[in-house]
Parts: sequence; structure tokens; C-alpha cells
Amino acid sequence: MSAFATRYQTATIEGLEVFYREAGDPSNPTLLLLHGFPSSSHMFRNLINSLADHYHLVAPDHIGFGRSSMPTTTEFTYSFDRLTDITEGLITHLGLDRFAIYIHDYGAPIGLRIASRRPERITALITQSGNAYMEGFTPFWDILFAHAKDRAANEEGVREKFTPETTYWQYTHGVPADRLDRIAPDAWALDQLGLDRKDNDAIQLQLFWDYQFNLDGYPAFQEYFRTHQPPLLVTWGKNDEIFGAPGAEAFRRDFPNGEFHLLDAGHFALETHGEEISGYIRDFLPRALANTPVAATAN
Repeated sequence: MSAFATRYQTATIEGLEVFYREAGDPSNPTLLLLHGFPSSSHMFRNLINSLADHYHLVAPDHIGFGRSSMPTTTEFTYSFDRLTDITEGLITHLGLDRFAIYIHDYGAPIGLRIASRRPERITALITQSGNAYMEGFTPFWDILFAHAKDRAANEEGVREKFTPETTYWQYTHGVPADRLDRIAPDAWALDQLGLDRKDNDAIQLQLFWDYQFNLDGYPAFQEYFRTHQPPLLVTWGKNDEIFGAPGAEAFRRDFPNGEFHLLDAGHFALETHGEEISGYIRDFLPRALANTPVAATAN
């Protein structure tokens, strides 16, 4: 099999099956791809194919998403701390000593925990609607933050986030009319199948509630940015109504040398602007890796 072909694999981490996509030669620089809600590693399928000739790509499904294990909320503590623990376990299992991270949506609090805890491992950060500042939150979050304060009173409103209409909207809002035909129907349909699984609603409600604690980590993430200055590439949909463009612009405060591209896209920019994002990465990563100190190796 060609090293460029995507391999679909599973690793057992803390007794749970973690599904991941892998492509490219492991001797090449590694890019860890962390997906968001309500998606899976499927969102990176085209990007993986486009970069596998020069990079080693690893894209896991978080626990409760995609093809990874989906224990109930009584069997597993669904929190971003625990999702990070599982991802760290996969990193160790695969022997990834140094890698760049691509963060999107839920992948941001997971990836930024990983990066800020062990900065010496990180060669670069790429964020596509991967928030780390209060400026990024839009009215989409009003019901979610209300739910964080009073779960019972706001659960019905939060459940609207699980409907087919909302999932479809997540893919199509902010997309120019001439790019709508680039959105693969199976992408949002697959996400909806995941949401519709028995007991998955309880998992997603718990993660929505737990999201409030990610905000407590923002000062530490921002201190990591200022202190370590990992090379940064921002490829963000400027029309995103979930994590708004001000969240992308906020990175400028801590990354004076960051590279910023606000695309005429919505939340799932890889669906409609995948070629552009792939091109930006191909231009950015060689420069980023050349400027990353070789001495910054894992202990």
C-alpha cells in the first residue's frame, strides 16, 4: 500500500477503542488533526489526501464521536480534560514525539491543553474556528452558557443543537452561493447519524455543560502563546456564526508574527475551501518547521 493512502485504524486507550485515520510516511513531519462538534475525523478526509505526500497525518475520533467508543455518561466522565487524556494516550501509543496541531471547534480546548502542557513537542499551531479568546463567542452560545448555569431550565433549547436542521445549518451558513455545491451531503448526514445514536444526546449535553470550564483555561493558553510563540497559521471562516471572526483576530494580540487568512466561508471551511487551506498549510509548515528549534525535543 502506498504511504499516501489513508489507513483506518483503532487503538485501545484506557480500555476504550479510539478510531483514527492515518496517512503519509511516519518519518515525515506529523500533523495531528483534532475535530469539533458534531463531526469526526471524516471532516479531514480531503485535507489528509492532499497533504499525505509530504506529511504524516493522524486524525482521531474523540470518544463519543465517529467510530470511537461511545460509553454512556455513567461509564465515562465526558469532560474536555478526559478527552484530552485519551488523546494524550493515543499520542503516546503512536510514539509522536513532536508534531503540529490543527484545531477546530472542540479540538481547540483539547489541542491547547496538549500544547500548553508540553510545549517542547509542538512544532506549529493551525486553527480553523479553534477558539482561545472570549471574543470568539457568538449568539449561538447564549443558550449553551445559560445551560451551564441552569441545566434543567435550558436543556430543551440546547437539544435544538442536535436536530438535522441545525446540523445542516452548521455546514451551510456563511457559505457563498457558488460554493454550496462543494459541501458533500454525506458529511452533515454522517454527523447527524452520530448525534442520533442511542444515549448520544446525554453525552453531548454533558460536553456542552463542561465547555464552560474551557474558558478557565484561556489565560493559561494565552500565556503559553506569549511565552513560547509556536508558529501560528489561522485559516478561519470569516462568516462563521459559531466561532466568529473576532476570535480569529484576537490571536493577533499574542502572535505578532502569526499568519492570518480569513476565508469567505462558514464553520466547516474545509468543505468549501479545502484547496485554499491545503495550499496555505503547504506554504506555512516548511517555514514553521525550519524556524522551530531542533533542541526543543521531548524529554
